[in-house]
Amino acid sequence: MMSFGLYAAGFAILIIGLIYGAFLLHVPAQWIAVGAIILLGFGILTGVKSTRQKDPPA
Repeated sequence: MMSFGLYAAGFAILIIGLIYGAFLLHVPAQWIAVGAIILLGFGILTGVKSTRQKDPPA
């Protein structure tokens, strides 16, 4: 099972790479920010889903 910190670090590296690529393609800064915020939210949601532990049976 992957820890949330490791998952978040990997996703942060992905986001930074995509931001840099968009910058090199001369994408307007406001759209880069919108894309980064959306990816950050998506990363948090999938990270929590992937790394949370199952609840014990009652």
